[in-house]
Amino acid sequence: MSETGLFSRVHFGGDYNPEQWDSSVWREDARVMRDASVDMATVGVFSWAAVERVEGVFDFAWLDEALALLHEASVRVDLATGTASPPNWACAAYPDILPVDASGVPYRPGSRQHFSPSSESYRRLAAAFVRKLVERYRDHPAVALWHVNNEYACHVPYDYSDAAARRFRQWLRARYGDLDVVNALWNTAFWSQRYASFDEIIPPRRTPYSHNPGLLLDFRRFTSDVTLELFIMERDIIRGAGATQPVTTNFMDAYPALDYWRWAREVDIVSNDNYSDPRDPDAARHAAFGRDLMRSLKPARPWILMEQAANTVSWRPNNARKSPGEMSAWSEQAVARGAGAILFFQWRQSVAGSEKFHSAMLPHAGPDTATFREISAYGARCAARTPVATGPAEVALLIDWENWWALNQPDHPAALDYERILRDWYEATHRAHVQLDFAHPSHDLSAYQLVIAPALYLLDERASANIARFVANGGVLATTSFTDVVDQHDRFRPGGFARGLGVVFGAAPIDFWGVADADAAPILQQGECIGRARGLREELRLDGAVVTAAFDDGAPAIVEHGFGDGSSIHVAAQLDRSAIAVVLDRALALAGVRPVLPALPEQVEAIRTASGVTLINQSAAAVEVAVADERITIEPYRWREFVERFPSADDQPRAAPLDARTTR
Repeated sequence: MSETGLFSRVHFGGDYNPEQWDSSVWREDARVMRDASVDMATVGVFSWAAVERVEGVFDFAWLDEALALLHEASVRVDLATGTASPPNWACAAYPDILPVDASGVPYRPGSRQHFSPSSESYRRLAAAFVRKLVERYRDHPAVALWHVNNEYACHVPYDYSDAAARRFRQWLRARYGDLDVVNALWNTAFWSQRYASFDEIIPPRRTPYSHNPGLLLDFRRFTSDVTLELFIMERDIIRGAGATQPVTTNFMDAYPALDYWRWAREVDIVSNDNYSDPRDPDAARHAAFGRDLMRSLKPARPWILMEQAANTVSWRPNNARKSPGEMSAWSEQAVARGAGAILFFQWRQSVAGSEKFHSAMLPHAGPDTATFREISAYGARCAARTPVATGPAEVALLIDWENWWALNQPDHPAALDYERILRDWYEATHRAHVQLDFAHPSHDLSAYQLVIAPALYLLDERASANIARFVANGGVLATTSFTDVVDQHDRFRPGGFARGLGVVFGAAPIDFWGVADADAAPILQQGECIGRARGLREELRLDGAVVTAAFDDGAPAIVEHGFGDGSSIHVAAQLDRSAIAVVLDRALALAGVRPVLPALPEQVEAIRTASGVTLINQSAAAVEVAVADERITIEPYRWREFVERFPSADDQPRAAPLDARTTR
C-alpha cells in the first residue's frame, strides 16, 4: 500500500501493547476500540523480548492472535520492528551492544534504548529479528504501515564507545579521505592536537577542558548519520523481504541530535511525537511549531501525529492535566496542518512499569471517564474526514541542524539556545496569525516573500549565495546577530564576518560580546524603547545600510538595506519578545505579507487550508471574532471551519524601503 492509499481518511488510534495483558483482555480492547472509532494501532514497539525470548527462538503465536483480532475489528496496524530495546539475553551475551557515556561508563539494561548505533552485535541481532518479523507479516491484511525502532537517540543522543570510535574513523575517512585534511580543517596545530594516524582519533569523551570545535561538529554529524544507518538498514530489510507498505519512524519535534532534513528524505511518511506541557501558556504554540516543522520536512504529503498524551504525562516533576477540550483542539491543530493520522501513547493504561501514571485513551477507570468520552468524540470526528492540505505560506523560517551543532558549542561570546531563538520567532508569527513553512538555507526559497534566519552562525557558500539570490530577486530577509560568521567547518573566512551576506545587509559585524539578562540593553526607535537586546550583541560596520533603531549607547541596533529587487533587515543582537514583534511587523510590511485573517484575538489561531480557513480557540474562555462582516463566538478549545477561500496577501502593497536599491 502506498502512502497515498493509506490516507483514505484521517486515522485515529494509538500505541497498543497486547503483550502487557492477558489475552482475555484483547477481545474487550477490540470492542472498545470500535466504540472509540479507533482504526489504527501501533503494535510491537517494545516486543523484541516477547517474540525472541532467547537468541534464535521466536514465538509469534501471541502476535498472530493479536493482529487477527485487530483485523477483525477493522483496525489497521502500524507494525513496529521492536528494536528500540534489546532483550536482556542479548546484552548479557554481547555486552558491546551497550552504549557508553562520555566518561567511559556503559549504560545498563533495565530501561530502554540501551544500544550503541555502532555495535556490530546490535546490528546483526536487530537485522535477524526484523527479517523474521517481516517475512511473517509482510502480507498480513492488518498491516498497513511499518514502524522502525522508536524515537531514535531520545535517551542516548551520543555514544562514546569503542565501536563508535571505530565507525567515526571510517566516517571521517569517507568524508575527508586524507588525514592532513582533517588536521587542517580542525586546526589541530592548536593545543598540540595534531593526529599522526586516524587510529588516534576518538569521540569527544571527557577531557580536562574544551574539546576541539571541529571534532565536536563532525562527531555530531557522524552521530546523526550513523543512527540514520540503522533506520535505512531496517527499511531496506523490509523492502528486500517484499513488503510494500510505507515505512516510518517517529521524530520528536526539533530534536537537536538528529538532522531531520536528512532523515525525512529516507522515510516514506514523516511521523512525530509531541508532548507540549498544558501548564505552559504557550503550549499550543509549541505544538504548532512541531506540526509546521513536520509538514515542512516532506511538503504536500500527509504526516502522522504518532504520539501525544490523552491527558497527563508521568515524567515531568509536576504533571498538569489537559483542560476539557484541549486534547481535541491540539489534535485539530495537527489536522489543519496536514496530519493524516491522530494517534496517542497509549491505548490502555499500563498496570505497572515506569509509565503506569501516563494517561491513556482507555484509563484505568474505564470508558466512563471524561478522558475516554473526549477521545471517543474526537475519534468519531476523524472517522468522517479525509486529510486536508495546508494552504501555501509566504514566510519561511530557516532551520539548519548543522548550524545548531556548531552554535551549541562552548567558547563563544555567549551561549545561545538556537531552539529557543527559533521558537521565539515562530511564536511571534503565530501571534501575528501569519502562516509559515520551515526551510533549509539551501532550499529553493522563491515561493516566499519573507525569509527569517535568526542566529544562522554557520553558513556555507552555497547557502549564502542562495539566500542572497532570494533577496536580489525581490524577497525580504530578516536576520539577527551571529549570522554568517563561520563556514561549514566552523572556521572564520579570510576578511572578516558576513562574507556571504554582508552585501545583502549593507553592513558587517566586526566584534561580538555577551549580554547578561540583567544588562539587557534597550533598543530605541524614534526615541521610544521597542524592546531589549539580550544574549549576544555585535558591533556593526555600515556599508550602505540605513539605521532604523539604535541601542541606548547610540550604536546601530537595527539596519535596513536594499539589495537587488529585495530588502534586508538585520538586528545586531538577539531580542526579547517585544522587539521581535516590532521587527517582524516591519518585515511583513516590507514583504507585503498579511495575516491569514486580520484582527483576531491572540488566543485564536488561524490556519489557511486548501479549502478555506480553520480558526481554533486555544484558550479556556469563549472568544468572539469577526469573519467576513459576521461576528461569531468560538467556545473554549473549539474550532470553526470556513469553506470559502479568503484573499491571500498577493495584492498586499509593500512598505517602501528606506534606502536606494543597490545593484547585485
